[in-house]
Amino acid sequence: MALNTALATHLAETGMTETEFAEEVNDAIGQLSGRRGMLTDRSVRRWLSGEVAWPQAKQRVALETVTGKSPEDLGFVRRGKGTHPAPPEDPVRRRTFITASVGTVAVPLASTSSPIPRIGSSDVDRLTAKLADLVASDNRHGGTQAVEARAVRLAAQTLDLQQNSIASQRVRGELYSLAAAFTSSAMWAAIDGRRLDEATQHLNKAVTLAGLSADPAVQFRVWGHAGALYRQLGRSTDALAADDAARSTPITRRDPLYASLAHARTAVHRADDGNTPAARRSLDHAQHALDRADADAHRPPWMAFYDQAELELLALTTHLTLGRWAEAEAHAHRHLTLLRSGFQRNRALALAHLAHAQLGQDDLEHAVTTALKVPAETRHGRISGLLDAFGERLTRVAPRAAETRHWLEAQAARTEKSTRQ
Repeated sequence: MALNTALATHLAETGMTETEFAEEVNDAIGQLSGRRGMLTDRSVRRWLSGEVAWPQAKQRVALETVTGKSPEDLGFVRRGKGTHPAPPEDPVRRRTFITASVGTVAVPLASTSSPIPRIGSSDVDRLTAKLADLVASDNRHGGTQAVEARAVRLAAQTLDLQQNSIASQRVRGELYSLAAAFTSSAMWAAIDGRRLDEATQHLNKAVTLAGLSADPAVQFRVWGHAGALYRQLGRSTDALAADDAARSTPITRRDPLYASLAHARTAVHRADDGNTPAARRSLDHAQHALDRADADAHRPPWMAFYDQAELELLALTTHLTLGRWAEAEAHAHRHLTLLRSGFQRNRALALAHLAHAQLGQDDLEHAVTTALKVPAETRHGRISGLLDAFGERLTRVAPRAAETRHWLEAQAARTEKSTRQ
């Protein structure tokens, strides 16, 4: 048996556990064949160990649907390859599964019809758990294309249940809310990865789905992400309009935690306009609302990220934009002290911002030391842009300094190492 290193690499890149991956493939099998798969984490370990070198036909098609890669690209080897000719694929079965994967409901070959499944709260709970896993993966890895693709796939699976199942009106509303949340996660991953055209496409879908859900919480989330997208696009007026839309959702009146997040985001966008008094007022409102919030109240899994540490990060961004370097540095240190484990992307983001704040105070030594602490695996999207801007500022303000030379040498070594890999 040969270890399947290609599959192991894919799991590492996406941040998925063996159990999560098995569930994804099971869902795809259900979409493709009408009956959900029965794979477990042990099934995935058998693939990884090479004990199962060539999965069953429906599993292979589901794997391709989930990963976007062929079985061979995932490290699987046809039985008999290299010694005896591999058994031919069943073209009828493969056409059945492939047709289903692009939107046609598959019908089992031995039957001409099957009952329409009924879905309920357990299905909603299962999808909510997947949303929590997706959010956790984003917190660890940031806006990678793998996270974005997974969110898109889960949104499609949720809408497939919506269209091809019997459900109560309440469950249908919850499915629309989940589909909107998955699509908003895809939008956020694209924003974080600076794939702004893709983010705009996700926004259009997310707004529609959130409206169909009639769920003020997910509507709040979509408008919050819209504000972040408009900021990246340089559309400050639209960003503030999105903030207004988020604050106008009923959830901000019922739960101070949402109100706090809305005010904190508005502070960032007021800073973009150079309105220091308004930005500071928004931060004060955010802190007062957060102080009133019930930390133990039940909320969607995507809201679990917001706490005092996140408010400190948004305050850091606000003061950095305003050029208030000392205040920005203070918020950075408070954020890093309060940050919970599992938020690797936010830690990297805070370090990149902190380096800028230290550079703004002409503290070259600490600025370069801080910037070099940003882990290589988080250097993509927004974080990569921040570090590029840091290097440009450093070279401009201190072109002959020893710290600048140290930074440039470190970047050259990192580039060479990446090229060799």
